Formats: sequence, structure tokens, C-alpha cells
Amino acid sequence: MRLLLNSSSNVHGYGYLDHVEPELRRFLHGARTVAFVPFAAFDHLAYTAKVRARLALMELEVLEFDQLDRADTVFVGGGNTFRLLKKLYQLNYFDRIRERVRAGTPYIGSSAGSMVACPTIRTTNDMPIVECPTLNAFGFIGFQLNCHYLDPDPASTHKGETREERLREFHEENATPVLGLREGTMLLVQDGTAKLVGLKPARVFRRDHEPVEIEPGTVVDSHMK
Repeated sequence: MRLLLNSSSNVHGYGYLDHVEPELRRFLHGARTVAFVPFAAFDHLAYTAKVRARLALMELEVLEFDQLDRADTVFVGGGNTFRLLKKLYQLNYFDRIRERVRAGTPYIGSSAGSMVACPTIRTTNDMPIVECPTLNAFGFIGFQLNCHYLDPDPASTHKGETREERLREFHEENATPVLGLREGTMLLVQDGTAKLVGLKPARVFRRDHEPVEIEPGTVVDSHMK
């Protein structure tokens, strides 16, 4: 499988998908058609139009999601992860996408689109605004992501749980490792390995271990066991 899993489409100081474009160009290897899956958003038409306009700057043609079978690549956009997963099952796209990607079609995910590449969506930050038939996702990778990972702000007066505390809670009930992807970072999966790329380090969380920082360029597989 070939995957490019972005923490976020938007990063401070960059335009929409600007920070992703260099990796995206390398990843696509001459592909020209992209089937965009907008289910994480409420307004599918507006979301698709936004993505179509941006990818046109890269000379990429964005197809409607129902044209998946003739696309070179599938791009699952961000938004609410629960809504995305529910729609994938409800509209019978879950198996179609999973089969295409496992057969070699490149997969681009952003935020929620990256979360559904995990075994489950249990480590998403989103509110469950809809009820999914299951939390099980594509399982393209063998560990969990936490997109938009935020470090604690020592100057903050907020007394709610930090992101790290929430991931420790996850490990009270689950053994699967979690990769905290800060905004501006991506996971590139190809040639049988998963590598961190992008602008910042990521943070690895494993049950009964202290978190570990890894730098861009690191092959993450050995850290996620």
C-alpha cells in the first residue's frame, strides 16, 4: 500500500495544502486523477469545489467520489471523523476504498481522512456528532494516529485534560501504540515502511512507556510495537 497521511490541511503561515504540496508531488508519481471523498464535511459540493480548485494548481483533475473506479488516487478529506466513518459505511464506500487501496491505489488522507486509515477511530479529537455502526476503520496501518497533536501550554490556566492525558487514558483500555502527529507533519507509507515527514517532530505513545519524540525522516515502524 502507498499512503500519505497528513495531520492537517491547514497550518499557520501556509495556505490550504501548501505545506503538503512538496510531499504530495513526490507521492503521486505522475498520477493525474484524484477521487475526492468529502464525507467528513457537511457540504460535499462546496468541499469538493475547494479541493478541485487547489489541486488544479498542481494540474490534477478531481473526480466526484462516485468515480472512484477510474481515479489514479483517492483523497479522503478532513472534518468530523465520526461523520466520515458513518458515511463510508452508510453509502457502501468503505469496502470499495479499502479494496482499491490494498490493491495498490495511492491513498491520501487529511486529518479525519488520516484517522480512518488506523485500526479504529478511538484516538480522534472529534465530538461524536453522529453514531457510527462501529469504530473500526480501514486498518491500513497497524497503530493509531492522533492528528493535530497539541503539546501542553505551561502558561495556560485551562484545567481540562491535556492531549497527552487523553492518550494515557486510551492506553488504560487499549494496547495499540499511538503516533501524535503535530500540525505540519505527515506519515508516508510505501515500500513496506512508514516514515515521518513534514515540518515538526512527532510523539510516540506506548502503553507502560514514557512518550518518545521522533524527528522527520524517522522510519517509525520499530517505535510502534
